[in-house]
Amino acid sequence: MATSSGTAIITLPSDEEILITRHFDAPKHLVYRAWTTPELVTRWWAGHRGTMTSVEIDLRVGGRWRYVMAHGEGSEIAFHGDFREIVPNERIVTTEVFEMPGVDEGPEPPLNVVTFTEVGGRTRLELLVQTGTKELRDTILESGMEGGMQEQMDLLEALAQSLA
Repeated sequence: MATSSGTAIITLPSDEEILITRHFDAPKHLVYRAWTTPELVTRWWAGHRGTMTSVEIDLRVGGRWRYVMAHGEGSEIAFHGDFREIVPNERIVTTEVFEMPGVDEGPEPPLNVVTFTEVGGRTRLELLVQTGTKELRDTILESGMEGGMQEQMDLLEALAQSLA
């Protein structure tokens, strides 16, 4: 199954996975830099749906990340996780937890595997979300995340191009 309303393509490799694939007209080291530098993440991660109030990235295995976005009438949403694997300019593996007051993270949060592959000066970014259950995968898909993700990816491309 493949779906898309924009430049990124979403496929479902299994009942517990979401794969987002997007090609960028920029070299992978610049896409990676925009993906991993706090002051740059601030410029693309919220898409057009809010503003980033905090971006913390401790880019090392065992390090943590946390993003907070203000949207609507002053409400905030936050996500955090830890880095499990880092191959500079090639691969990042992190957990990702959507912070919800009063909700426990559960035994094992979703895992994000991001790969950056350069072909002819362009970058193919693949973001594989491993949810652990079909229910969580479907909840993520039904959350409306695709619209924001498409905005993020377009802004990320423009930002990476501006770094050249």
